[in-house]
Amino acid sequence: MTELANYIEHTILRPDTTLADVRKVCEEAIQYQFAGVCIPPLYVRDARRIIGDMSKIRLATVVGFPMGYTAIAAKSEEIKRAIDEGTDDIDAVINIAALKSDNWNHVTHDIDSVARATHMRGKTLKLILECGYLSEAEIQKVIEIAREARVEWLKTGTGMHGHAATPEMVRILRRLGGTAFQIKASGGIRTAADAKALVDAGADRLGTSASLQIIGK
Repeated sequence: MTELANYIEHTILRPDTTLADVRKVCEEAIQYQFAGVCIPPLYVRDARRIIGDMSKIRLATVVGFPMGYTAIAAKSEEIKRAIDEGTDDIDAVINIAALKSDNWNHVTHDIDSVARATHMRGKTLKLILECGYLSEAEIQKVIEIAREARVEWLKTGTGMHGHAATPEMVRILRRLGGTAFQIKASGGIRTAADAKALVDAGADRLGTSASLQIIGK
């Protein structure tokens, strides 16, 4: 199902990721024309050099990953450095701990700050909600904050906490977010059937490390 390549963000975010791994992911993305790659912040400069400045392949990296409870100032600095080194997209984890403590002032400040740090440099923010931890009411509140901050993308999760992306997560984000957001599903996407079900549910992008398996390569 090579048409699924248009949705795939070829991803490698393991803690033991090497430069050779990143080079392989970038070269595969070029070969199969995936929509993008998502790699650790350490390798943004290298990935930009491999992909090239004129490529249509989006280069994404992560911020506050995977827990989300990094200090706001630290997230902002991560964003600045990643953009300086060549990323197109920032995938930033919300502060789940603050949310679960009902500290919505902090959650709002956190989202506003990462959005501002990303947008002032002309780049795109994907906000990682970690839907597997959140109630629908909590998701709704996050979406309202994200809408005010002009966030472009909502992402189902990090894929690091045992919550695979599901069509139901995507449908909830689509229903609550309407047309204001694009949606990225990430976590546990291993087969073409998984990918197609998420796209059919409304996902605009799929973050997966099983990209070649999905497209039958």
